[in-house]
Amino acid sequence: MKMSEIRELSTPEIKERIIDQSEYLNKLKLSHAISPLENPLKIGDTKKDIARLKTELQYRIINNK
Repeated sequence: MKMSEIRELSTPEIKERIIDQSEYLNKLKLSHAISPLENPLKIGDTKKDIARLKTELQYRIINNK
């Protein structure tokens, strides 16, 4: 997910995506622990997506005050 895509989302959508991506990350980690994933780089990509979403959310919180 690119920052340009994230900026187009509303604040509630960003919060929802953070929750969804966090759940997905937990599922990936569990699956990887049981049997190796075909593409383990998905874990890192998901972490980066969560960080991007949290960064944009924090930016909006700071600028709205």
